[in-house]
Amino acid sequence: MPKILQLSPHVANLIAAGEVVERPASAVKELLENAVDAGASKVTIEIRDGGMTFLRVTDNGCGMSAEDARTAFLRHATSKLRTEEDLAAIGTMGFRGEALAAIASVSRIDLMTKTAGSLSGVKLHLEAGRITEETEAGCPDGTTILVRDLFFNTPARMKFMKSDTVEGSRVAAAVQLQALAHPEVAIQFIRDGKQVLSTPGTGGLQAAMYCVYGRDCAKMVGVESRWEGYTLTGYVSLPTDARPSRSMQTFFVNDRPVKSKLLISALEEAYRNQIMVGKFPACVLHLHLPASAVDVNVHPAKTEVKFLSEKAVFDCVHYGVLGALNKKPDRPAVQFKSVAGDAPFAPVPPPPSSVGRGLAPATEPNAAPKKEPFFRTMNAEEYKAFSAALQDAPKPKQPAAAAAARKIPRPDNMPLREFVMLPQIREETPEPTPEPVKPPPVPEEAPVMEQTALEMPPEAPWRMVGELYNTYILVEQGEDAFLIDKHAAHERILFEKLKANQESISAQSLLQPIPVRLNPAAAGELLNNTALLEELGFELEEFGENTLLLRQIPMDLSPETAAEAVETLADDLLNGRRESRDTVRDTLLHTVACKAAIKAGWKNDEKELLAVAEAVMAREDLKYCPHGRPICVSLSKKQLEKQFKRS
Repeated sequence: MPKILQLSPHVANLIAAGEVVERPASAVKELLENAVDAGASKVTIEIRDGGMTFLRVTDNGCGMSAEDARTAFLRHATSKLRTEEDLAAIGTMGFRGEALAAIASVSRIDLMTKTAGSLSGVKLHLEAGRITEETEAGCPDGTTILVRDLFFNTPARMKFMKSDTVEGSRVAAAVQLQALAHPEVAIQFIRDGKQVLSTPGTGGLQAAMYCVYGRDCAKMVGVESRWEGYTLTGYVSLPTDARPSRSMQTFFVNDRPVKSKLLISALEEAYRNQIMVGKFPACVLHLHLPASAVDVNVHPAKTEVKFLSEKAVFDCVHYGVLGALNKKPDRPAVQFKSVAGDAPFAPVPPPPSSVGRGLAPATEPNAAPKKEPFFRTMNAEEYKAFSAALQDAPKPKQPAAAAAARKIPRPDNMPLREFVMLPQIREETPEPTPEPVKPPPVPEEAPVMEQTALEMPPEAPWRMVGELYNTYILVEQGEDAFLIDKHAAHERILFEKLKANQESISAQSLLQPIPVRLNPAAAGELLNNTALLEELGFELEEFGENTLLLRQIPMDLSPETAAEAVETLADDLLNGRRESRDTVRDTLLHTVACKAAIKAGWKNDEKELLAVAEAVMAREDLKYCPHGRPICVSLSKKQLEKQFKRS
């Protein structure tokens, strides 16, 4: 066995840097948290080349003395902890004493700092964690730290960095997160000489959200609740404004940005039965709880936490969000229409006893005559009279009988939900016998979705019976019946069609570009993959910070769903597998096919349903959609007869 040796401080610092400083965005996060802990009310962040060559953070906090400045770059040097008991109640953003040491070990650093009341400050220059220069300097109160050439001495780490666009976008995302975490701090972010973010620092979360998200946050609902000593504040989106991904979900615990499956689950549980499948709510939520009730010392980057009482945290978020949604219902107005005409359904007038209690009278002297509604309610006696009227009336005069039936009185106090629809009565007229229509010849290699024949060819071994719930196509073949999920089937057909075409997908140019607002990381990822997106039929260009203009989309995608598709693509690129270009392309094709396919609940033409059924019945490989859901399920005659006790 090799001899065990203690690592040198330099190697230990490099290992710590790998845990704490993953990329320029990580360094910005740590330096911003240090500025907040120093009591800064204003912080300015400047980067160039994605933060790899130039990264400067300036704050107006308490500053440091010369002795403290030298000590700050040593491992486990901190002003925020003294005893082990302090670990049980951490109230600061940073506390490990590793951030500055880790950043300094993989970069070149210039530090200028000055405490209030001092005549001059101190300037330090460090190379790979070692102080090479120390001088007295004139500078304002606070601290300025300049990081150059990040990872210059760790080429293995350097090769994992993305393009300047992607790294710069991730820095912007980190700055935005801190701006939402600390709305009381005025944060300014300058990227390649251009100011892209400036928050007022007034303490209002909504003002900070507007600076970060723009008008997208205008419709969000405020949340403010207390639960067993826990406090929840922030904003959540309405169910109708749900997003195609979780990229707009932001959680803070005691002003610390965290990633928590528990908080996500509690949030989405509040939207259960109110939100479409595949959609996700957006939120900016601050959870405040006693420092002793949460452990933040479970992750080197402090992005994960443990709660003392997970149930209390879940209930606080769940019921807080649910209460906010219930206070502001998001219900579209419903207008009932009769079957026979387009007149709105007449509301039920209040009973006579309600007059005089602030309700409108049942009739008004100059009110316009209302059309008789086609829906009405009858008790048993009224139904007998109506039935007798129908039986006594001669068939050619059935409309007159129906008119007589409409005069039957209806109770004024009958609730709307108990209305039943009377059968529509039509005069019996002989229907002309239709002439037999021969189906047009079907080309041998007709495209799947271009089939025009409504009748099945005589030689077909199956027939389309109809459609159930505007979702499932019902097909009969011999002793078996098949239920085909039309969305899953069409999605698979489109996916196979797109995948088989290795060339650029046919695209359509838009007369009016579609703006798509994304978070910085998502926007940067799309801009870094423009060549791949062009293969899929998308043409994007940058239009202001975090906003892209969509000028071209795939031919199979509708403009109405294009922005949502682009946001889903960005989420796929950020979180998807990256072993090969083909893997990424397939993931994006899944999204394009899903957005372009016909949807469950749509009313489709019989020709479209028939074309989907033909493709599924003719091809054995169409078994699952790209997301793994089954396309077709079967039901045998024997199984059906068993249900009816016929076997």
